[in-house]
Amino acid sequence: MENCGYREDNIPQLQEVSDFLKDCTGFTIRPVAGLLTSRDFLAGLAFRVFHSTQYIRHGSVPMYTPEPDVCHELLGHVPLLADPTFAQFSQEIGLASLGAPDDWVEKLATLYWFTVEFGMCKQGSGYRAYGAGLLSSFGELEYCLTDKPERRQFDPEKMSVQSYPITEFQPIYYVAESFADAKDKLSQWAATIQRPFTVRYNSYTQSIEVLQRRSHILALARDIRGEVNVLVDALIKMK
Repeated sequence: MENCGYREDNIPQLQEVSDFLKDCTGFTIRPVAGLLTSRDFLAGLAFRVFHSTQYIRHGSVPMYTPEPDVCHELLGHVPLLADPTFAQFSQEIGLASLGAPDDWVEKLATLYWFTVEFGMCKQGSGYRAYGAGLLSSFGELEYCLTDKPERRQFDPEKMSVQSYPITEFQPIYYVAESFADAKDKLSQWAATIQRPFTVRYNSYTQSIEVLQRRSHILALARDIRGEVNVLVDALIKMK
């Protein structure tokens, strides 16, 4: 990550990191002065915009901060958002929030907390952390792999209503069989959200399309057909 200022003696500029992310996955970073509402933050993800704080934790407490700072954003979230699969996962949570009732938005925010922020999964005979809150906190990363916290099976329906503390290490972590398993289960759960329309992100126009008219659905079908044709052609050439 040399091209966006990651060094031991330097805090990267958010604009340089944003440019780097856009080249990787289309995500950009937008600075904010503090925490946003759940609806506003998740809506940003739908447009591939990650809202980032700009302050840094005090030098007397380097291992943990109860609020997100640039250490959390740059060491936890940015590397994950540079991965296409994880970036898509984050955006899908945001897309699911658009037009959702307030109670469902809070459920989505809770799922975001237990996945993007504090997610864990199995790998071989052990556990691995993929949540940004864990990756950016040496203290909690070490703690989550001990016998002190409770680790539960990944279940979006139960996770979405689970309370959690924000000023101390998490007492509960939800562990998926794999990151792909977490992604699939969350997508299936999000499909049950009751809302009057369906949306999709158009990567060409970088905008959200509401699929309410026959013309919109036909356009989507044409795009899918084009992608399927490319897939079939690739499979034929592999023979």
